[in-house]
Amino acid sequence: MQSIKNSITLIGHLGDDPQMIQTKNGNMLANFSLATNDYYRNQQGDKITSTEWHSCVAWGKLAELMSSICKKGKEVAVRGKLTYNKYEDKDGIRRNVPRIVIDEFVLLSKKKIET
Repeated sequence: MQSIKNSITLIGHLGDDPQMIQTKNGNMLANFSLATNDYYRNQQGDKITSTEWHSCVAWGKLAELMSSICKKGKEVAVRGKLTYNKYEDKDGIRRNVPRIVIDEFVLLSKKKIET
């Protein structure tokens, strides 16, 4: 049961190409957003799509790999843990922004085959 503590798995589409950043310590990180969709029917029978956006980060070699093969619009499955980026905004209000730290991913979108 230890492996499922603070574990999150999502399948969605990248909102943009991962943005690579090098920290002051020389570590590489990739920030990206992931859109997940949920579908339901309203009382009139219309199909409604609900989209949630998730802020994600990958570190080190995983960040470099994701940055090289994951592009905007591609479908990916990610697994990681939920963290909170805590900071104080310019008005002095404390903010807690949820973020998923990625441990592994699978690219689900198929590559285009040129003919």
